[in-house]
Amino acid sequence: VTCIEVVEAYVERIREVNPLINAVVKDRFEEALQEARQVDQLLAEGPGDDFLEEKFPLLGVPITVKEAFALHGMPNTSGLVNRRNVIATSDATVVSRLKQAGAIPLGVTNCSELCMWYESSNKVYGRTNNPYDLQRIVGGSSGGEGGGLAAACSVIGVGSDIGGSIRMPAFFNGIFGHKPTTGVVPNDGQFPNAQGVRTSFLCTGPMCRYAEDLELMLRVMAGPGTNKLKLNEKVSLEKIKFHCMDHDGGSIFVSPVDKEILQAQKKVVEHLESELGVQVRRVAIHKMKYSFQIWSAMMSSKDSNGQEAQLFSDLLGDHGKPVWPLWELIKWLVGMSSHTLPAIALGLTEKLVKLNPGGNAKLVSMGKSLQEEMEALLGPDGVLLYPSHPITAPRHHSPICMPFNFAYTAIFNVLGLPVTQCPLGLSSEGLPLGIQLVAASYNDHLTLAVARYLEKAFGGWVLPGKV
Repeated sequence: VTCIEVVEAYVERIREVNPLINAVVKDRFEEALQEARQVDQLLAEGPGDDFLEEKFPLLGVPITVKEAFALHGMPNTSGLVNRRNVIATSDATVVSRLKQAGAIPLGVTNCSELCMWYESSNKVYGRTNNPYDLQRIVGGSSGGEGGGLAAACSVIGVGSDIGGSIRMPAFFNGIFGHKPTTGVVPNDGQFPNAQGVRTSFLCTGPMCRYAEDLELMLRVMAGPGTNKLKLNEKVSLEKIKFHCMDHDGGSIFVSPVDKEILQAQKKVVEHLESELGVQVRRVAIHKMKYSFQIWSAMMSSKDSNGQEAQLFSDLLGDHGKPVWPLWELIKWLVGMSSHTLPAIALGLTEKLVKLNPGGNAKLVSMGKSLQEEMEALLGPDGVLLYPSHPITAPRHHSPICMPFNFAYTAIFNVLGLPVTQCPLGLSSEGLPLGIQLVAASYNDHLTLAVARYLEKAFGGWVLPGKV
């Protein structure tokens, strides 16, 4: 097929499904079609397939990009009303690398306000709906990306993740998402970007429907950083030491893990043991029970230079007038606030976190010892199986009642470990199931190899609406 035919097919698909799911918030179809024609012209001139594959590994591949990333000529608001006129005049580093590899951006996708909540809804673009059930969330903050990819609006996409913002949407929408080892893929060119201690928690990574695309995308996005990863090493699955943990140990802040999610994880364990002949070791890591508290304390801690973490309420103001969360809450109650309730709530709670410096210091040191424990457990050849989230995609607005369920993904951001979310078919309600695959730092190649294996064994992505 020609590149123009591929891009036209995806443009048509977006026009068909986007009125239902509201994933793509601004398109660049004309430019994309023009770029597709240029690809076809390049192919017609025939510089040789080997040369093209080497120089442009993603030649002509349609992609979408989370709106929080700068994509030249596209809005870059991150769902903040007072940024609604901001248009990117350059490309974020990862976007630039994907374009240089030949990818063709179709447009930008929705996120939560300032990328700090796990329902993708804001006062600029409205709400994104899950393609498996429009009454349910797509997750956040890379939710438009997750829903759009699941509904086949593009082939691959760019997400970012500081508490699970790649993996939760990937889980809720039944696709693959990878949070790389910290510090390998550049984060610059997104808003808001991490400062202080958070620069070592925020990760930019690939999202896609097919496991084999993760590694190729990761190579392109990491650029020279790829050298730190062992992506050329052959992985022998039989030699991996598998560990399995069914839940966090019963945190009072988090929902119990759904039976069908546990069942799916059990099937993975049984399959690995019977097909690969490995022994999956059950582990109970006590500190995981405090995942939310550790993440929260580490997110608000000072960096090694003593720099304070940036306040979320300052970000809400975005160099304009300061935002007073309590006043915003009063305005919200009468329908006058330009902010979403989760953003206002986060602004209020960050003040509370600062009231207990002693408790925070204890939690930060618990986080550091958990990191050492995890690295020692996983070592050079270990993979941990762990739920991606305690429940399948919840109904719209309901996350506000269980705000800390994202702890299942967030803990791995502060531990800096690479994690791949892998789909495992659909629940009895037709909602995606999945699992997190976790390895020690710089062992991304292990989780990617296991993801490819599980895709073959459990079928991977399932087209929404397919009965």
